[in-house]
Amino acid sequence: MKKKNKRVIPGFGISMGVTLTMVSVIVLIPLATLVIYTAQMSFPEIIATITRGRVLSSFYVSFITAFAASAINAVMGLILAWVLVRYEFPGKRILDGMIELPFALPTAVAGISLTYLTTDSGWIGSFFAKFGIQIAYTRLGITFALIFVGIPFVVRSIQPVLEKLDPSYEEAASVLGASRTRIFWKVIFPEVLSSLCTGFGLAFGRCLGEYGSIVFIAGNKPYYTEITPLIIMSELQEFDYPSATAIALVMLIAAFLILFINNLIQARNTKILNGNR
Repeated sequence: MKKKNKRVIPGFGISMGVTLTMVSVIVLIPLATLVIYTAQMSFPEIIATITRGRVLSSFYVSFITAFAASAINAVMGLILAWVLVRYEFPGKRILDGMIELPFALPTAVAGISLTYLTTDSGWIGSFFAKFGIQIAYTRLGITFALIFVGIPFVVRSIQPVLEKLDPSYEEAASVLGASRTRIFWKVIFPEVLSSLCTGFGLAFGRCLGEYGSIVFIAGNKPYYTEITPLIIMSELQEFDYPSATAIALVMLIAAFLILFINNLIQARNTKILNGNR
């Protein structure tokens, strides 16, 4: 008679029930309220709300700055992860721990600090002011703040992949006469591409909804540096909940599409990578 395998965790039925309950309470039910409040408006009213000039401008500012910051983070995050994994140097553990500082630091504190640094009298802003470049209270300042917010997502997505990468592939390519540049693009980069896309998608989604670290450095100039989360907050302060939820629903759909496309790209890259092995 075969003995049943003892499981450390409960069976599938209990685990699945707990999972669905937590997902419903934490994710599905709160997001469903957006649809409920938005449903109080007719379809023409929803379209009129989300197509107002000020709202469309905020969409543009949020998307363009989030995309720019995420693209920069993709490059810089790959470099940072490479340095942390491949080299030993004094203060490495401190630098590795500082990568996660944006996760722990209150966003309002980050916003005040970044604003102080990037004003014309700040340490960074005063340097660029000599060349006629203003950072604070511009879209450049928003991008600067979003880079700070999004960099941990890229680094922490790529770092484990680089740590587990088998060095024998690089050694074999080197023995066959491949240059360092060719080894990186043909051997290493395909391995980290999937995680790089994941980090980019997570950073993009996070930057798209960021509020606390931007509201100070943006200056909140209508049609120029006003972001969508600020528009939503303004509608809430005026107790116009249907309009706020209609705008928020657009951001929710955008975030869902970003993560969905990101997962498709990741699955495709993984399939191609496994097929080449």
